[in-house]
Amino acid sequence: MKWETIKCCIVGKAKNPTDPKIFHRISLIALLAWVGLGADGLSSSCYGPEEAFVILGNNGFLAVYLAIATALTVAVISLSYSQIIELFPFGGGGYGVATKLINPTAGLVAGSALVVDYILTVAISVASGIDALFSSLPIEYQHYKLSATIFIVLLLIILNLRGVKESITILLPIFIAFILTHLIMLGSAFIQNAGALPGFFSGTVTQTKGMVHNMGTWAFILIILKSYSHGAGTYTGIEAVSNAMPTLREPRAQTGKRAMLYMALSLGLLSGGLLVLYGIFNVSKVHGETLNASLFNRIIESWNTPFGSFLVTITLISEGLLLFIAAQSGFIGGPQVMSSMSLDYWLPRRFAHLSERLTISNGIIFMGLSSIVMIMIAKGQVAYLVVLYSINVFITFSLSQFGMCRHWLRERKQSRPWRVKFSINFIGFLICSAILIILVTFKFFEGGWLTLVITSGFILIAVFIKRHYKSAQKALYRLDDQTATMFKLGDVSSMPPAPGRDEPTAVLLVSGFGGFGVHTFLSVEKLFPKIYKRYIFLSVGELDTGKFKGVGEVENLKKNTEENLQKYVKLANKLGFYAEYRFDVSVDSLETLVNMSQNLSREYPRSVFFAGKLVFQKEGLFNNILHNDTSYRLQRRLSFEGIQMVVMPIRVY
Repeated sequence: MKWETIKCCIVGKAKNPTDPKIFHRISLIALLAWVGLGADGLSSSCYGPEEAFVILGNNGFLAVYLAIATALTVAVISLSYSQIIELFPFGGGGYGVATKLINPTAGLVAGSALVVDYILTVAISVASGIDALFSSLPIEYQHYKLSATIFIVLLLIILNLRGVKESITILLPIFIAFILTHLIMLGSAFIQNAGALPGFFSGTVTQTKGMVHNMGTWAFILIILKSYSHGAGTYTGIEAVSNAMPTLREPRAQTGKRAMLYMALSLGLLSGGLLVLYGIFNVSKVHGETLNASLFNRIIESWNTPFGSFLVTITLISEGLLLFIAAQSGFIGGPQVMSSMSLDYWLPRRFAHLSERLTISNGIIFMGLSSIVMIMIAKGQVAYLVVLYSINVFITFSLSQFGMCRHWLRERKQSRPWRVKFSINFIGFLICSAILIILVTFKFFEGGWLTLVITSGFILIAVFIKRHYKSAQKALYRLDDQTATMFKLGDVSSMPPAPGRDEPTAVLLVSGFGGFGVHTFLSVEKLFPKIYKRYIFLSVGELDTGKFKGVGEVENLKKNTEENLQKYVKLANKLGFYAEYRFDVSVDSLETLVNMSQNLSREYPRSVFFAGKLVFQKEGLFNNILHNDTSYRLQRRLSFEGIQMVVMPIRVY
């Protein structure tokens, strides 16, 4: 069985990027965006409230204050991100906001924090899901948890390589089951305890007064703040919609804001409700069992029906499976952020490439494998991953809110209701920066330092990559300048006559018109003077995430590719050579080039193919990662087809 057949069975058949209806087919409506992106926020209710409540210890009555604070925080952050969606409807999220509204350095910090955050999103979502599933299994199965976690991540990688919409559609029934089972559980618990609620709330006030009297106001505040900070994982994932706007259906801003509303309401009600019920039932942590599992078992104690145990099992299974869906935001948002950073040259350009299934496959694989590394470092322990997880997201939250505040201040003369919008983002900035400070203070020595080290390392690598690309670009600009002084393209008075099809033909692979392509052309004629009677310029316009934004952008790419090739033909004609051009657009330039080369070889039997390749004084793996190796890969493919190809080294410095 050929590799292409195996690949097709695993990830599916290739999609046609030039299909006018393709954007409608692969985009997400608000409901599916809520499932695929909002599930991250909603699933955090499975571990965020638990982490907060456990810190309270014997002071479970304080859960009421945490519930109120949680609901308000979700509301403020969601409102502020709805404004980001409105201002940046084509995506970018925290990275785009920080880059454009503060400066590129702030964007780098926000983007790096987001990428690490999304890696941890995948890790903690899957690890928490495994915890929930294993809560319903005998204790002797606990030692299989780490292996099961890694297996699920690998499965999600394959699922996401098939396509964003396809992966979410498959997981939609799980999401619905989660919503229904939790509505039943929480609804029945509040109905059962409706008469006890007033007494619980009044008792909370009385106990709070006694606590403040005995311990002091600052001790009371410190306990609340520490608990609140440990539950900060509850708010992670709220930003996911703004980061993945390119995946949403038009009109994107309206779809994104609607998905954000669904997520905010569901997360605020569920998290706040769970915290209150933890306090009412006074649940405590049991080894091998989540706090939700303990709560649900307490809720059904008075049911006196076998259906209760069955419902608890189904509810816990839906929690575990929903947490796997939550990992989707990492596989959707993470690659989107990485592609935006790669288009700005902070990361290798290959992270902006699309696969045949129109997914950012390199980003998906990177997110999955990196999350497996984090899972192995943490040994699958959710409590440790939460510490790493929650710090980074609030770095991005704080920078995003600060950038929006600056924007409203600058636009206050043009935007009349700017005070309301500014107030929302300013409150969001105060909350997020306060949580960030608290998290770093309380969690630095608990493992928070590792997150900062990893993020700092990511930033340093990005700076090195950008510096390398800038250096290479300066050298290419020098080539362009030389070209501009050597040739001035005007109208050609006469077209050289077309040679016969059996005459020697040189096929040159080029991209945009510039010094690099011109030097490749001149090098061929210099090395093989007056040998080739026909020059054919061959180019494939590659659809990456920067160009694949709509039917209009695809047409523009076709037009620009053809215009650049016409310039090469005009240059060859001016120098006295007959020339033609061939072009196409594709997400997989290599396969398209192979097919076009085979056709040209049949059309012109005496053709030889040429391509330029940047060469550096010190070559290594790093250069191969940062620069396209299509020339060498194409040469290998064509050599097995009996087609001659020469790679011309172009030294830029």
